[in-house]
Parts: sequence; structure tokens; C-alpha cells
Amino acid sequence: MDVDGGNKRVYNRLGGDAKHQKGNCSYGERCKFLHTWSVGDGFSLLTQLEGHQKAVSAIAFPSGSDKLYTGSTDETARIWDCQSGKCVGVINLGGEVGCMISEGPWVFVGIPNFVKAWNTQNLSELSLNGPVGQVYALVVNNDMLFAGTQDGSILAWKFNVATNCFEPAASLKGHSRGVVSLVVGANRLYSGSMDNTIRVWNLETLQCLQTLTEHTSVVMSVLCWDQFLLSCSLDKTVKVWYATESGNLEVTYTHNEENGILTLCGMHDSQGKPILLCACNDNTVHLYDLPSFAERGKILTKKEVRAIQIGPNGIFFTGDAARREFGLRLGLGRGRKRQVTGVCNLSLQKKRGESELWKYPWHKAVLK
Repeated sequence: MDVDGGNKRVYNRLGGDAKHQKGNCSYGERCKFLHTWSVGDGFSLLTQLEGHQKAVSAIAFPSGSDKLYTGSTDETARIWDCQSGKCVGVINLGGEVGCMISEGPWVFVGIPNFVKAWNTQNLSELSLNGPVGQVYALVVNNDMLFAGTQDGSILAWKFNVATNCFEPAASLKGHSRGVVSLVVGANRLYSGSMDNTIRVWNLETLQCLQTLTEHTSVVMSVLCWDQFLLSCSLDKTVKVWYATESGNLEVTYTHNEENGILTLCGMHDSQGKPILLCACNDNTVHLYDLPSFAERGKILTKKEVRAIQIGPNGIFFTGDAARREFGLRLGLGRGRKRQVTGVCNLSLQKKRGESELWKYPWHKAVLK
């Protein structure tokens, strides 16, 4: 695919040549030329938000809110006004942010040994103790909050409406190393771990139903889509799982990348077609059609993207640790502030002759 024509014009004005456009510049972050930020059609960079001093590790966008929340390894969370793009609040947390989610009026943040919770409506704040080490993953199901921790436990709290507090409910044991990803779907909790496994938990009994061992490295992200479970790993694969008649999950398809995969995120394009965003540790985010895994484009960054958050109207947010100088995706000198979040708009159109296989069950239409 060709680099977007608008970006080419910017390169030409700055004096860049083909070597710089391809991102192979030997000057790295000291380069004065603008390196391409995307390949493919249908993307437009809306803005960049700067303020965090270290890597952006988490992003949350509460439903119906006009505020964006970001967390960083600089031990702060920032609140951004979505209309002006300005930072309207900085919260010092006293520990690196491992994850962040929003659910209803609540924003939850995982830091070492604690989960912080803020109610954006009544401005109340809670601190949930119990985790041992960093909290890498959070997910909410009904009135239960689950946290994946560094010691391999999954802690659960239940919300008490009468006291407006979260009370300890359970501790799920089984993983031998840190739990770095969680997702809920089909009355199941799925957990990905540094022990290279995925565990499937019954949400009613909180018992482990199955352990999936097909990955050979850390399971960085798990995602539910339709009747399928998707997982990605540092073993350079995305695996697609579906339930057999016995109820157990099996791999129906494996998508291979050239590099380790850090996180997955799903959204829909302007025609309602499902798109998978796949961030790799070679500083790229690939966008794939589902279920075909045909590539729709990719975003190129200076540093690896560890956080992706979907917003309204085709907007999605990415957070990385890259340095910036000129306001777009450029090299930046020592001591400058690092990029917080790239905000992109996705308006993808169906290509002529594109397969309609997305209409049919995955394993029947595509992955035989």
C-alpha cells in the first residue's frame, strides 16, 4: 500500500526522501524529518495529547463522558477534555499504572498493591487493597470487579449498593505467574497469563473450567468477538477459539505475525464491519478485517503501543511512549515531553470485490 498522499506532501516540504518516508532513517529520534504515521486508506489523525513524562500504559473513555482518562508509568493519571484537547486534571497515584478501565460512572486504575476507583458523577474515591504486586488487568461483570495481579491471583470485589463500596468477594487461584489480561463473555471469565496459558472460569461458581495451553509465550490480551475468543501472545500469534459441542474451547485458526503481539482491540468501521486492531512490539498497529484477517492498514509509531481504547463515531485512541517534537509523529530531543495519545478516526470503506464471508460463522466460511 502507498503512503497517504497528504503525508507525502508534508515529507516533501520538510525535505525528506524515500528513506525517511519508509521509516528506515538511521538518525532515529534525532531525525528532523516527519516519519509516516500510517499506511492505508481511511485514517485521519485528529490530534495528539502531550503531558505524561513516561509511557502511556492505559486509556479509558467512560461512556457518555466528554473526558478521556490516561494512565502512565510516570505514576500519574491525566484527565483530558475531549472538546479542547487540554489536560484538565492530573492525579498523582504513587505507583506505575498497570491498567485502567471504565464502567458506568466508575473509572478503575490498577497500581502496585491497590486498585483505585473514582466515581465521575459524585466525585467519590475508593482504594481497594488486597493485590500483591502490580495490577495488570481489570474487568467488570455486573456488580463484580475482577483484577489480575502480579502474583498470579485474580481478585474479585462485589459492589454493595447500600454502602456504595466494593467488598472483597473471592480470590481465584490457578495461574503460576502474573495475570496480564482479562475479558468476560458468555458467562465466562477468561484470563491470560505470563505462564503462557489462558484459564476459563465459570462466573457463577468462580471455578476454573478449562486451561488453554496452545500459546508458547505470555498471553498479552484476550478478546471476545461474536461466539469466538481471540487471544494474542508474545509468541507472535493471534489464536481464534470456538466452543465444541462438549463446551471446551479449541483453536480454529492461528494468525501469524512477524513480531510479538501486545494487545488486541475490536471496533466496527463506518459500514458496521468488524475490525481487529493488533498492536505489535515492532512499533506498529495492524488493522484487520474479521473474519478474513485481510489487512486494512497499519499505524506506525516511534515506540510500542500498549494501550488502545475505542471511542464514539469511529474514533479510537492509542497510547505509547514515543517522544515528539513537532506535534505530529516526529523525533524529539532529550528532556521533551512524551506523546500521550494518538487519536485517530476510522472511516473505512468496503473495497471492490471484497469477500462477504463475514456474514457466516467463522469456522464454516473461512477457516476450514
